[in-house]
Amino acid sequence: MKQLLNYFPLFAWIKSYDKITLKRDFTAGLTVGIMLIPQGMAYAMIAGLPPVYGLYAALFPQIVYAFMGTSRQLAVGPVAMDSLLVAAGLGALSLSGPEEYLMLAVFLALFMGAIQLLMGGLKLGFLVNFLSRPVISGFTSAAAIIIGMSQLNHLLGIAVPRSNKIHELFFFLIDLGPQVHLITFLISVFGVAFLFLSKKYFPKLPAALILVIIATALVAQFNGEALGINLVREVPKGLPSFVFPTATPEKIYALLPLALTLALIAFMEAISVAKAIEEKEKKNELNPNQELIALGTANIVGALFQAYPTTGGFSRTAVNYDAGAKSGVSALFSALVVGLTLLFFTSFFYFLPTAILGAIIVVAVVRLIDLNYPQYLWKNNRQEFYILLFTFFITLFIGIKEGILLGVFVALLHMVYQNTSPHIAVLGRIKDTHYFKNISRFSKDVVTFPEVLILRFDGQLFFGNQAYFKEKVSSLMDEQKQPVKHLVIAAAGINSIDASALQMLSLLIEELNKKDTKVYWTGLIGPLRDQFHKVGLLDQFEGLYVFSSLEAAINAIQGNAPSAIEKTIATQQNNP
Repeated sequence: MKQLLNYFPLFAWIKSYDKITLKRDFTAGLTVGIMLIPQGMAYAMIAGLPPVYGLYAALFPQIVYAFMGTSRQLAVGPVAMDSLLVAAGLGALSLSGPEEYLMLAVFLALFMGAIQLLMGGLKLGFLVNFLSRPVISGFTSAAAIIIGMSQLNHLLGIAVPRSNKIHELFFFLIDLGPQVHLITFLISVFGVAFLFLSKKYFPKLPAALILVIIATALVAQFNGEALGINLVREVPKGLPSFVFPTATPEKIYALLPLALTLALIAFMEAISVAKAIEEKEKKNELNPNQELIALGTANIVGALFQAYPTTGGFSRTAVNYDAGAKSGVSALFSALVVGLTLLFFTSFFYFLPTAILGAIIVVAVVRLIDLNYPQYLWKNNRQEFYILLFTFFITLFIGIKEGILLGVFVALLHMVYQNTSPHIAVLGRIKDTHYFKNISRFSKDVVTFPEVLILRFDGQLFFGNQAYFKEKVSSLMDEQKQPVKHLVIAAAGINSIDASALQMLSLLIEELNKKDTKVYWTGLIGPLRDQFHKVGLLDQFEGLYVFSSLEAAINAIQGNAPSAIEKTIATQQNNP
């Protein structure tokens, strides 16, 4: 039973459920459900799908997540980012027509869901940590611009070719600018202005739904179809039917990179917003691996009922939380609103201008463009700023998938580079204290010792930086005014040493001992002391010593080098 509760957290929460919580969940669920209707239809358009598929994606996935998710407020459904990735990925394939495009969009939800489910089962939730914030910020801002540009055909009333490269759209607009449909453009301006002003002055109103009602009523009244306004028209009535999506082996192979990207990006989106809400709630219930299982299952079940890829949405989750949601029951009420709309109210959307859905998308994605974080990085960390900028421009001018993949690759290269050349400091003792600090930072306050060089290495020692360590130690010893007779390594910052680095240390100590230079290790953690014993370093060299602290090592040096007995005692004291 306990294991079952791990997979279905809702059953654990429901034990303490009461009328007050039910009322809050109902209000929040109704609010999010109303928000989901126009938003879901708009996001389906980003993905290149009929608007009704946005409603399908807003139905079963959030029901499944309500039972299996570990976040009580996360609102699952279609989102702008994943919709754009679907359009970018499928648009790059050679497809026979709209039917195959539709089938592969639904199959993609099944595919990415299976990947997420597998990752959750293998406890690979930590992989999302490789998506660094600079990469995500650069990617998200560029994707937001592309999403906005992708709606130009709806906003301007002209046929704009599908493209995920900003410069191609820009040059196309220069050529076709005079052909803009004026009435459609005015509707778009009205929609954007209405949403921005509502957000500013009436933030709690369901502005998108009110805009949809007003625009639909006006267009129906003045026969907008005759005026050349593009409309949503027929929206299929009824709940989605059960369909098992399929794809050929060739298409599965072609979709694999996209499915992997979607699985990670969708998980990152969901876990980041869920963590933000969890911090506000001051709770610690979020389980990344269970989140993968919940999101994966939600996508798989959704795909069986014609949903395209879904995840936790930033704006909907914020609305859900602000509206007072206390458990996943709010998602069940949201799904009920969507289900009732599909059953009874689809005919209402016939006269809805697609320009209004485009306006909803533009207003939503503008909030994804983050200007504050790049400014922060420019002031505090230029290297990560350049990673953000690289990801931004690659996404904007080369492609969506290329942007995120190359951004992650460059960020990992940066991490590897940092690990191959960690910081090394020369230490001295602060006057009249037992503290040892970097002499370049405390040059006036530190005391150094004749023929003694104290070094602190801030990082792990492994095959990638073992040559750097040896070269750096040798060069720092050569820079000293007097020959170094005692080399002290402050090793508190070293958390691991691999086999290649141990081999290097053995050779280095041997070289130093031949020059009558003794080596002292201080602050070694237990596992590393174990390694020194196992490989026989302490028995192999007479001029190698281990002490618990820098102070102990310096005292031993000043009182002449420790005897063999003192060395043995010091080693035993530090061996667990």
